[in-house]
Amino acid sequence: MIYTKQVYFFLIMLFFGLVGHSQIEISGHILSDKQEKLGGATVIISKDSISSILAYGISDVNGTFKIAVKNESDLLFLKISYLGYNTFEKTIQNKTQTLEVKLSPSSESLKEVLVKSEILQQRGDTLSFSVAAFKNKNDRVIGDVLKKLPGIDIRPDGQIYYQNEPIQKYYIEGLDLLEGRYNLANNNLSVEAVSKVEILENHQPIKVLDSLEFSERASINIKLKNDVTFSGTATIGMGATPLLWETKVTPMVFAKNRQAIVSYQSNNTGNDASGEIRNFSTSSTGSDFDIEKSDWLTIQNVSEPPFSAQRWLDNNVHLGSINSLQRINENLDLKVNISYLNDYQQQDGSTQTRYFTPTDTIDLKEQTGNDIFISRLEGEVTLENNVDKNYLKNQLEFNGYWNTQRGLIDRPNTQISQQLNNPFFGIRNELRLLRTLGKQLISFNSNTGFTQSNQDLRVQPGQFEAVLNNNVPYTELQQLVSTSKIYTDNSAGFTKALGKFTISPKFGFSIQNQQLDTDIFLENGEEISNTDFKNRTQFVQSSVYFKNFISYKSKDETWNLSLNIPFEFKSFQLEDKNFEETRALNRLVFEPYFYARKKLSAFWEVNASAELSYNFGELEQLYFRYLLNSYRNLSRYDAPISEEMRQNYSGGLNYRNPLKQLFLAASYSYSFSENNLVYSSTIGANGTTILDAVAQENSYDTHNFSANTSKYFRKLKTTFKLNTSYKLSKRQQLLNTVLAEVNTQNFNIGGTIEADILSWLITSYSGNFSTYRSGFENSDFQQIENQQHSLDLYFYPKDNQYLSSSIEYYGNTLSENGDNYFLNLGYQLTFKKPKMDLNISWRNILNTESFINAYTNQYYYVQSSYRLRPAQVIATLKFSL
Repeated sequence: MIYTKQVYFFLIMLFFGLVGHSQIEISGHILSDKQEKLGGATVIISKDSISSILAYGISDVNGTFKIAVKNESDLLFLKISYLGYNTFEKTIQNKTQTLEVKLSPSSESLKEVLVKSEILQQRGDTLSFSVAAFKNKNDRVIGDVLKKLPGIDIRPDGQIYYQNEPIQKYYIEGLDLLEGRYNLANNNLSVEAVSKVEILENHQPIKVLDSLEFSERASINIKLKNDVTFSGTATIGMGATPLLWETKVTPMVFAKNRQAIVSYQSNNTGNDASGEIRNFSTSSTGSDFDIEKSDWLTIQNVSEPPFSAQRWLDNNVHLGSINSLQRINENLDLKVNISYLNDYQQQDGSTQTRYFTPTDTIDLKEQTGNDIFISRLEGEVTLENNVDKNYLKNQLEFNGYWNTQRGLIDRPNTQISQQLNNPFFGIRNELRLLRTLGKQLISFNSNTGFTQSNQDLRVQPGQFEAVLNNNVPYTELQQLVSTSKIYTDNSAGFTKALGKFTISPKFGFSIQNQQLDTDIFLENGEEISNTDFKNRTQFVQSSVYFKNFISYKSKDETWNLSLNIPFEFKSFQLEDKNFEETRALNRLVFEPYFYARKKLSAFWEVNASAELSYNFGELEQLYFRYLLNSYRNLSRYDAPISEEMRQNYSGGLNYRNPLKQLFLAASYSYSFSENNLVYSSTIGANGTTILDAVAQENSYDTHNFSANTSKYFRKLKTTFKLNTSYKLSKRQQLLNTVLAEVNTQNFNIGGTIEADILSWLITSYSGNFSTYRSGFENSDFQQIENQQHSLDLYFYPKDNQYLSSSIEYYGNTLSENGDNYFLNLGYQLTFKKPKMDLNISWRNILNTESFINAYTNQYYYVQSSYRLRPAQVIATLKFSL
């Protein structure tokens, strides 16, 4: 009976709810000691003198201010600053009130930098950047402004980072139209239509979880000038040589209950249109299963240059994209995102590869010419209801690929042709449901999907004669691969607040069934009957799990703690019908994760995390018999199922001062892992590689350090960004039957400057320097140093015209001809009626024919040469819709 009462008491405490806190308003008048009204004074409200800013405002010309605050603290801290006067500081009650504040003149010059309302505002965890303050005459789309904002970093693929972490959501007027494909908006939404860019720090995108589960990640919200906005861009252009064209039409509309972006693009000028539909989103259910395409077979590619695709991409692309959001009722959104890409690309280059083994070095030279045909259809249909009491998101996703590739390899005394058919189809449905039931949330998650692929690689003449054909040369080799996968992952749980703690336990199960069938054929369709070259593999993974997520947030919000305590029973069953071989593995794993964040002051915060995780083999590294991955790579994994234990530890320090537009971030991480398999590479004299998995305990550890800073200088209209990183790793590998410890070191430092100092000159500079060193335990390979510098100058003889010059340098120390120079010139004339730009660009004036690059891996380095686009002149007309 006593036990029953204890259980009842525990259940009552478990369902104890949160008590909300209403919004209050602080208003007042700011006067001087002579009763003068002080307009433009900075008013900051926080929980105390060291906590982050809750709300912020500027007094008007009459010296009055009015600020709304929503916080549960009993007391608030008020701080008022005005140039030439002493700062006013006072602790006040957390209630609606009107104050009269008198400031006394300062006998000393103020050291505090005041926020100007036309640049940056902060309200709680939201930073609001004025687009007009950062925009210059050369900016056309919102992405041009985003890359200049302090704290923001846009990577070469377009992914947006804030304080060195990727953003999780990209909203336009609070709506997530694009579901991670935000390049389409960044590259086409007219900057003239945007009023502000908001950084939503610690953003919880699910409203019902907003007060229950904190988030350390940020999101971006684009604020438009008008309630109903019609925008977009259109481009038409032609050039030579050869005959070039560029067409792009991207209209868009944004209203309260409807948003849409439609785009058609076509060009053969090297503009990589596929980047605009790249998806940076993650699974909403947290499931590990997906429908990403796996390339079991490949032709030999050439390393692509690390700069703009307009310099080297030989393409003929067509892209169509439709993105629509319709608000069916007050809070229910229906989203449709569909795109189709068709592209023909040509690659031409050469590689020189040197393999290092503990006993020898092996050199390989190849001249490569490839034809790549891409045909891809992608789509998502999403139904989402995001309100304070409930949450529903159901997303149906489908992907279809019909890709083919042809390749020709010239090697000393031989020529090798390759042909690859690489189709793929995948479909999945993800459902996440949160519903309020009494004082807690009930949750249900489901992720179910199916994929299928039939890949076919033909190589002429045949390779691996010693292994496949008794040392007898033959004319053709064909590898067939057929794969399929079906999975489901389902869980149910609840979320409950217990004071400052939140608990979220859930129970679930998952199962995934994969099938792999492979066959190798020789000339005239003769099938290799030897079962060493056939796979009939079935791999079934299943699990039952209990996961409990616990979070804590202190009353003053200076401490945020979270602890994930998952227990999972995993079962793996691997069998091959050819051999009636079965391998089974059952494990009960405990994978805890702990995260802590402490706000030291309004500007400084630290964080730390620790994690223990287990990774088990995937089908791509579990097949029993040989598979020809490419013309010179043959692999098999006739070994136990891979088991890896990994420990990760990290710590970070962040500083962000919106008052001074200064942002800093630094982090360190250490990772240590142990694996039951080591991978053996047997490298032949002709560069062919046979990869096997061998049962042998081994370890791998990595140290990572990174830091970055960004600062906006208002008087100079200049944004400065600097980043650096250092990585040190050590692992074991079998090379030609000899166990070797491979060490690698990588250092990188880079930065950018965007300056609009003079009315007639805009400058942009980016630079990067990196070193890479690898070697065995007692010997080092050759160290590689790479550097790149880019300088863009825009001269404005008149406000509606500019002359541009772009100078680029890329160099490395490994190759004899490692210095690469590029020069581009341009002219642009802007018309007001109709509003359009006439742009004439002369690209690659020096007619640099090829790019020489070098890179290293754990036990080899590669020097590659890639044929570039020739000198070309292109004229375009660009319209803002």
